[in-house]
Amino acid sequence: MTSGEHPEFSTADTRLSLGEAFAFGLLQGPTELLPISSSGHLVLAPWVLGSDYLELDPELRKTFEVALHVGTAAALVIVLRDEVFEAIREIDGRRIGMIASSLAPAAVAALSLERVIESKLSRPQVVVVGLVTGSAAMAWADRLDGKRRRADADWRDGLALGFAQALALVPGVSRSGSTIVAARARGFDALSASELSMHVALPVIAGASVLKGVRMKQRGLPRAMRAPMAVGVLGAFASSLASARLIASRNRGRGLLKYVIYRLALAAAVTLFTRNQSRK
Repeated sequence: MTSGEHPEFSTADTRLSLGEAFAFGLLQGPTELLPISSSGHLVLAPWVLGSDYLELDPELRKTFEVALHVGTAAALVIVLRDEVFEAIREIDGRRIGMIASSLAPAAVAALSLERVIESKLSRPQVVVVGLVTGSAAMAWADRLDGKRRRADADWRDGLALGFAQALALVPGVSRSGSTIVAARARGFDALSASELSMHVALPVIAGASVLKGVRMKQRGLPRAMRAPMAVGVLGAFASSLASARLIASRNRGRGLLKYVIYRLALAAAVTLFTRNQSRK
């Protein structure tokens, strides 16, 4: 065993270059903030490029992706600091109930299905299914004319958002897209749905970070992954910070059609690419 190698992992398990880690971090920002699925893109990009990223140990790969989300969350706290402070000042029983109920389904799904998702669902075919089904749901939700405002949200709305976040564990579905759909289905207007999607994201990211941090402390983080992890987080933070203001000012509360078109086009491109590869 070479110096610095973790006993539970082979060299192939931990091979991730600094350039790839930074590139995937840059990809994380806009794909997480827009309803187009960051997890789906983190499956498709290395697959198209022929990267060894998908050969990483599944738990290490998921830990790396959670770390990228931490970079995005840190950028969001900076960009949305006024909203965050306002939410903290206005915290009451209703809001606590909403946040708590939004955490529960995602937490149960992550704890019970995480390893299956990590090892079985990180495939382009699964991403295509997630992109298409998510697009159908978004197109339907975009036609709804809700009147409820963000302040009206209660624990029942939080539960719906939580189930939406649990579904988004499937690559291609999109956490922001699924939560916007859930909020629109619960009768919220477009802007409030987008705001609720942002607000329930941070607690889930924090919870996932704690879970992965505990597991990595128990299992240990291979030395070869430490620098790529840090570089990836830096890339995610930078790309999220650079794109968050633009996305917040131009896209929050706007229609979902352009994202539906992009997702379907991406699904079609992946399908064609797969067919061409199978013919070779």
